[in-house]
Amino acid sequence: MAYKPPLMDLHIATTRRGFYSGFTRSVAIPSKILVSALIVWAITVPENAASVLNALNGAMLSSFASWYIWVVALFLLLCIGLALVPSTGRLVLGLPDDKPEFSRFSWFSMMFGAGIGIGMLTFATAEPMYHFANNPNVITGETTGSASSNVTSAYVWSFLHWGFSAWACYALVGLSLAYFSYRRGLPLTVRSGLTPLFGKHLSGIGGHVVDIVAVVATILGVAQTLGFGVEQFVAGLSRIGFGDWIISENGKPSAMGIVVALIVILGASTLSALSGVGKGIKWLSNLNMGLSFFLLAFFILFGSTFFGLGSLVSGLSAYLVELPRMLFTVWHADGTETGDALAAWQGGWSVFYWAWWIAFAPFVGVFLARISRGRSIREYVLGAIVIPSLMCFVWFTIVGGTAIDLTLNATAGDAISGAGQESQLFVMLDLILADGLAWGMAAIVVVLLLTYLVTTADSAILIVNTINAAGEENPKGRAHIVFWGVALSLVVGGLLLVGGLNAIKTAMVIGALPFSFVMFLMCIALIKAVIRDAIRDKNGVQSFYVAE
Repeated sequence: MAYKPPLMDLHIATTRRGFYSGFTRSVAIPSKILVSALIVWAITVPENAASVLNALNGAMLSSFASWYIWVVALFLLLCIGLALVPSTGRLVLGLPDDKPEFSRFSWFSMMFGAGIGIGMLTFATAEPMYHFANNPNVITGETTGSASSNVTSAYVWSFLHWGFSAWACYALVGLSLAYFSYRRGLPLTVRSGLTPLFGKHLSGIGGHVVDIVAVVATILGVAQTLGFGVEQFVAGLSRIGFGDWIISENGKPSAMGIVVALIVILGASTLSALSGVGKGIKWLSNLNMGLSFFLLAFFILFGSTFFGLGSLVSGLSAYLVELPRMLFTVWHADGTETGDALAAWQGGWSVFYWAWWIAFAPFVGVFLARISRGRSIREYVLGAIVIPSLMCFVWFTIVGGTAIDLTLNATAGDAISGAGQESQLFVMLDLILADGLAWGMAAIVVVLLLTYLVTTADSAILIVNTINAAGEENPKGRAHIVFWGVALSLVVGGLLLVGGLNAIKTAMVIGALPFSFVMFLMCIALIKAVIRDAIRDKNGVQSFYVAE
């Protein structure tokens, strides 16, 4: 069989003049209309929006639970497999002589800050505490909730949601786009990842639809992350003395608190996005990584370090042993108390998380591709899956382990477990430190939250613009950057105000489903491309783009 060079030219029409100069109007305008319609719907008829979204959410979680479980397992197995096979692991994401643009520290800082930083601050305490009280092992009677025997299983489930599987969702999209954009010279946009399957047909309507789905999923996935971050940011502002006006009577952020937080966060994010990846985003990422290490060092010195390290060893060992089984286990409601409880737990936790990471994947994936040119597939997988997962595991065991230890030895009572997830970190600081020191650490957490929120939002704004501009890495269009900054703030604020985090969760799960099918096709396309390129190389056929 004669092999020809792969497709190395995918034309995507862009407007040459006017407001949309440099952008693909067939992607940019429909994306803006869909996001704007969601904003108007959520704000003007919140009860109708809530009922419709909840109905769709319930149907999707029950009908596609198995799909989410299996497809995320595929993402992880494919990424690890490509890294371990010598011939594919050595492949450079770019031309053979390409060198990485960023140092390893800046590369990892930007990757980690965009991918998971905000969630880590909220859930490093909240998730181990929740699973310490209840998880599938408790439901089946293997362990007892809130007892010392349940600590290891609490971390097994926490690691499942924030470990290799989560980062594989991001890494798969980034790997696919970097491979096709930098090895084959195709545009840095989502549709390029499907070219081995659909070829030049992606220049038209089919390709536009793929990119529109990616933009909408990105906005909803980032809105979910920012929603968690905004609530914790407002709780932090309240803790350091900004007044009672930012907290409502039920202890949650008030409408004014949400509005002020979003103005600060998205205003700073838009300014940072206008400066580009190499300036504002890079320096903010380095700052929040430095502050993260400082906060982690604080907990190592003043927290329950030995308890946390013990939990890290036992939890990680059990996680690695149990991972193959957990990757493919699907629980279905079967009319029994245990079966129904397991299915409900998986739908509310694992399936929700897989949808969240998938919705977040187009943004983080394009961003990872953008900053990873010149690295080998093996180095990329190590940096995009293994190292970030280990960082999360350390955070969860040192920070969350301190919360569990304080609860187990009765120092905290129910002070931590009884607080909202957005406040648990601040409550723990109050228990560890005297008032003045606790205030100082709370202020550092607030600054760290702000840098993570800004980094996540400005990266998302730039990536959405990149997709809308047919893969142009530095699209000119300041007005479009401002539009997406405002739109993102309105999505987060509108959904928080009319339905809280549940409204954002529901919209995000719905937005993630169509993109999960796109990611599945990206897997098939990447496998096909790698195999055929290996055959091309053996037969002396050109397999990568050569600049003229």
